[in-house]
Amino acid sequence: MGTDRLTTYRRLSQIAFILLVFLMPVLNILRIDSDTHELILFGTSWSFGIQPELYADRGASSAFHIALQVFLKGILPWLVFLAVFPLLGYFTGRLFCGWACPEGALFELSDFLTLKLIGRRDLFNAHPNDPPQAKGNRPVYGTIALASALIIPLAGGVALTGYFVAPATIWSQIVNWQFTFGVKAGIIGVAIYMLITSIVVRHVLCRFVCAAGLMQMLFGWLSSRSLRLNMDVSRISACTDCKGCDRACFMKVSPRKNKRDISCVNCGACIVACNKELGRGNGLFHLGLGSGQCSLPEENCKNLQPKTVVQ
Repeated sequence: MGTDRLTTYRRLSQIAFILLVFLMPVLNILRIDSDTHELILFGTSWSFGIQPELYADRGASSAFHIALQVFLKGILPWLVFLAVFPLLGYFTGRLFCGWACPEGALFELSDFLTLKLIGRRDLFNAHPNDPPQAKGNRPVYGTIALASALIIPLAGGVALTGYFVAPATIWSQIVNWQFTFGVKAGIIGVAIYMLITSIVVRHVLCRFVCAAGLMQMLFGWLSSRSLRLNMDVSRISACTDCKGCDRACFMKVSPRKNKRDISCVNCGACIVACNKELGRGNGLFHLGLGSGQCSLPEENCKNLQPKTVVQ
């Protein structure tokens, strides 16, 4: 994968995961049925499988059966689910945060619109790593920002409420404009959360609050083999000190320090910026497994020793 396609593939990956999040409850891939209080997983009701008569039987075998079913169908699935993010962190660092996370994509959109409107990423303060990007057409981008602030949080509220209330029920209530308290509270609550975080909090949530991100951060930092950003220090003299890599990073990482930074989401923005400054294939940065092997982009890997390149 070349640097000219790195950003494109990342955007496609983010869009694909957002669509998956929206479609999972609609297609009964994953949701909770509020009527039966059961988990729907790939179209199948996932219950404890405990027959009512077992509760009446106070014998040891009945108690053991109930405990076993609760563990197998209640506790174990959650342990497996919670293990996903530590495993992702151990092998891929915070790649999920940079390439899939819907909130991360929303925060990047907010950064882009804020840059176009006021010339900096943060709504309240300027930062040294803000890109020297000229302001765009304010009426156009202001309209896009307003539409995004209305449509995206409401759409997110409808989608996420669908994990707890049947999507068909939600859309029926929307069409008839008659809402139950649960549906109304779910949509409004999620919409307010998304609006506040996208305007005020943004990547601070990614760095200090998000549990999934923190698990990836911790296990990625502990792992000696996780995917991470590396710099070709043998060609450090080629650096023009343009600071393009610093300004491209929305997580406020300093790539040229060439250290494991727990905030890095492996987005590759600094790789693209460096290749733009030094020429395609001459950039100093690459994503590699641990501190040695180079994974991508291929054009930057060509400048490294053959033994460090993953085929």
